[in-house]
Amino acid sequence: MAKFQWEATTRSGEKRKGAMEAETADIVENRLRGDGMTVSRVKKEPKQIVITFGSGVPPKDLQIFTRQLATMIDAGLPLVQCLDILASQTPNKIFARILSQVKASVEQGSTFSDALKKHPKVFDDLYVNLVAAGEIGGILDTILNRLAVYIEKAVKLKGQIKSAMFYPIGILVVAIGVITVMLVKVIPTFEAMYKDMGNAQLPAPTRVVIRISNSFMSSWYVYVLIVVGIFVGLNLMRRSEGGRVIFDRWLLRPPVMGSVLRKIVVARFTRTLGTLLASGVPILDALDICARTSGNKVVQQGIMRARNKIAEGHDMAGPLAESKVFPTMVVQMIGVGEQTGAMDQMLQKIADFYEEEVDSAVTAMTSLIEPVMMAFLGVVVGGLIIAMYLPIFNLAGNIN
Repeated sequence: MAKFQWEATTRSGEKRKGAMEAETADIVENRLRGDGMTVSRVKKEPKQIVITFGSGVPPKDLQIFTRQLATMIDAGLPLVQCLDILASQTPNKIFARILSQVKASVEQGSTFSDALKKHPKVFDDLYVNLVAAGEIGGILDTILNRLAVYIEKAVKLKGQIKSAMFYPIGILVVAIGVITVMLVKVIPTFEAMYKDMGNAQLPAPTRVVIRISNSFMSSWYVYVLIVVGIFVGLNLMRRSEGGRVIFDRWLLRPPVMGSVLRKIVVARFTRTLGTLLASGVPILDALDICARTSGNKVVQQGIMRARNKIAEGHDMAGPLAESKVFPTMVVQMIGVGEQTGAMDQMLQKIADFYEEEVDSAVTAMTSLIEPVMMAFLGVVVGGLIIAMYLPIFNLAGNIN
């Protein structure tokens, strides 16, 4: 299957151009003639090598596209025309190419959800299933608005996590840089000075620091290999099924960080499930999607166990309580939502509450991390300085 760029003229004399995927140029021409167009040019699009990280489409671009598409459809514009307009005006070239491919698939007879399903890196299971529900129910504009709100909330949640981690990572990088400069430049200078002073016995801390400096300067690549090996080992562990479970379980256990991550998990789960149920997606399918988008293997296993129990005829609150992933308050509120028949509204309220809790928890964690990281930097750098000045202090004491 290749992609062809085409130019044609409609019966009314309007010139149009676009892209279409087909096996040969003749198939493209036949399709265009079948639509009543006079073909001017059909040219095979050359293959482009594009290096991207992830999907190449930031969540913010996806949120803007979803909101604009909902507005256009609500205004009565045809779907193909909406996709054509949005593909031409988006500044993201990767996203523009994907939207053009989605438009071509829709023009060839695919449903909108099936066309989106061909690009799983950009449009995940949640997005595709909600769009499918909107197409079936004839409420695509409403579903897209819900999706835009969901993506906006998810982006905000992710931004809070990044802002919380930015400061400690910055302090750690500065600490590593300062320690490296001291080991390479400062400590060798002190060592040379002490050698010039004679064969006086140096204090034990000073000797240890000098040995570390000499070892780092002569075998720095060993330290680099150790750090790289740790990162590679953790990455390989996360890629394996058992290792990912161990890693994700460990993430939920630390006193401060684990509490924040649990709140994030609850906020994401309730927001996703509430959006799916409000859009008419069956509860078993909704739980399956929630499990896959949870981002944590332990949580995913807990949700899937609850889903299997619900499939056997149990209610939702009991199996979720047995998973021991979600707080008691959340389980009880879900149980109330089941009894009153307002499950989607109850889930949205829980999500709003826990997103505010995440905001407060991230602020508290940041305020706690700041003095801890500063103390760490002070102890390490101060310890190195004191160790190198100890001989001078001893010499001054002997002179007195």
